Amino acid sequence: MVGTDGALSPGIVVIGAGPAGLTAAYELAVRHGITSTVLEADSVVGGISRTVERDGWRFDIGGHRFFTKVREVEAFWHRVLPDEDFMLRPRMSRIYYDGRYYDYPLKASNALKNLGIWEAFLCVMSYVWARIRPPKDQETLEGWIVARFGWRLYRHFFKTYNEKLWGVPVHKLPADFAAQRIKNLSLFNAVVNALLPSRNQKHITSLIEEFQYPKHGPGMMWERCRDLVEARGVTVVMNARVVGIRHEDGRAVSVVAETAHGARTEYPCTHVISSMPISQLLKAVDPPAADIAVRAAGDLRYRDFLTVALVVPESAGFPDNWIYIHAPQVKVGRIQNFGSWSPHLVKDGRTCLGLEYFVFEGDETWNKPDEELIEQGRRELGILGLVDPAEVETGYVVRMPKAYPFYDEHYRANVARIVDWLGEHAPNVHPVGRNGMHRYNNQDHSMYTAMLTAENIALGTHHDVWSVNVEEEYHEETSKQDDNPRRGTPGTGRDAPVIPRHHYDENHPVNRPATTP
Repeated sequence: MVGTDGALSPGIVVIGAGPAGLTAAYELAVRHGITSTVLEADSVVGGISRTVERDGWRFDIGGHRFFTKVREVEAFWHRVLPDEDFMLRPRMSRIYYDGRYYDYPLKASNALKNLGIWEAFLCVMSYVWARIRPPKDQETLEGWIVARFGWRLYRHFFKTYNEKLWGVPVHKLPADFAAQRIKNLSLFNAVVNALLPSRNQKHITSLIEEFQYPKHGPGMMWERCRDLVEARGVTVVMNARVVGIRHEDGRAVSVVAETAHGARTEYPCTHVISSMPISQLLKAVDPPAADIAVRAAGDLRYRDFLTVALVVPESAGFPDNWIYIHAPQVKVGRIQNFGSWSPHLVKDGRTCLGLEYFVFEGDETWNKPDEELIEQGRRELGILGLVDPAEVETGYVVRMPKAYPFYDEHYRANVARIVDWLGEHAPNVHPVGRNGMHRYNNQDHSMYTAMLTAENIALGTHHDVWSVNVEEEYHEETSKQDDNPRRGTPGTGRDAPVIPRHHYDENHPVNRPATTP
C-alpha cells in the first residue's frame, strides 16, 4: 500500500468498521499519511454506534450522547462532521416506578409530589440511618448504593433496572460499576443540584443537561468517516468476516476474510488493529494458539441487546431521550423516543419509540419471532400506561449481539491470558475498542484506544492502550491534571461490574461455564 506522499507504507489491516476501527484508519491516513485496509463483517458501518434505517425511520442502537472529556475525541468529531451537522440537545431522562415518572436529574418538587411528604420523609430517614449504620458489605453494588442513598431509595430507583441490565441480582453484583459511573453522586449531592442547579452541570456526568448529537444519528458520523478515509486511499471492505489471522516467526503476516458466499481473500499485513471480539480474534489465529489461551477465549461471554422500535403518533411520544423502566411486571428495561434525539430520525406527525431489552443471545426473548416481540412491546407500552397499544402503527426489531462484554469473576484473568499469548506470538496484533479489549468502553473510550494505537504504529510511541478506561476520575470528574490526553491522563473511563459466575443461570447454554485453568 502507498501513503498519501507516495512512499511505501505498512500493510495495515483494520478489523471492524465501528468507532475504534474507523478512528484508527482515519488517524493513520489523515494524521500520518498511512493507508490501510478495513474489513467489516456487516453491511453497515458504525458497530453498536450505527444508525439503523428501516422504511425511512432511523434508530440509534442504545442512545449515543456525544459528550467527552477527551479533547482529542471532541476535535475528531468536529473534523469528521461540520458543526451544522450537530444539534445541541437537551438531556431529559426519567425513571418509571410504581406508576409514576420521576425526573432525573432529581427535581425536588417532582420527587415530593410523586413520593408524597410521608414517603419522602421516610426516604430521608432511611438515608440518615444508612449513614449511621452503613451496610457491612459495600463491595456489592447493593451495599454501595444503599450506603449513599438509603434502602428505600435503592429499592425505588436502582434495584430493578440494574437486574434487568445485567440479568443478575443486584446484591450479587460488585460495586465497581457504580463506584465509577456515579462516583460522586449521592443523595446529598443530588438534592443540592435540585435546589441550586447550575446550567449544564458537567462536574458529575450523570447530571449533564445538554449534549451534542448528529442530526441523522450517530451512524452519520461513521458513514462520513468511511467516506473520508476512502478518499485518502483506505480500502473499506464490507461483508468481509475475518476467519483467519496467520502468524509465523512471532508476527502476524496476513488476515483471511470470507464473504457471505464463502469466497476467501488473504490480506498480507505488517500490523493488525482489531476491534472484533477478542475471543473470536484468538480463535481465528493460525496456527492455533496455546490451549490455555484458547480456553480463556472460550470462557469470555457477552450480554446482548435488542430494540423493538414502534411507530406511534407524535402526540403519543414523550420529551425524554429515554425512560428507565423500574417496573418488574414488564421486561423492557429502557424506552427511547427517537424523535426527542432528533426530528430527522422520524417522520412528520409521528415518532418512533425504541423499547430496549437486555438479553443473552439464544435465550427466550432473543429467539422470539419479530412479530411476537412487536406484540410484546405494544402490550408493555399499554401496561406502563405510556401509549395505547391501538395507536402503534407498525414495528421493527433490531438485534445487536455482543453489545456488552460480560464480566464474571474470571474475565480479567482470561483477557490477560489472551493478551499475554498475543504479546509473545503476534505483538503486531493490536486489540482496540469495547469488544476488541473486552472492556465496557464508551464510544469515546473506544476511539481513544484507537488513537493511541495509531500513534504507536506510526510514530513508534509506547502508549499503554490497556490503561485507557481504568481511571475512575475520568468519568465523573473533570481531571485535575493536564487536560492534554497525551500527557498525564492515561485513563478515560469507567469499568463495569465483575459478575460472580455462580450467580447467573449456569444451565443456560450461553452462560454455562467452560473449564478455566
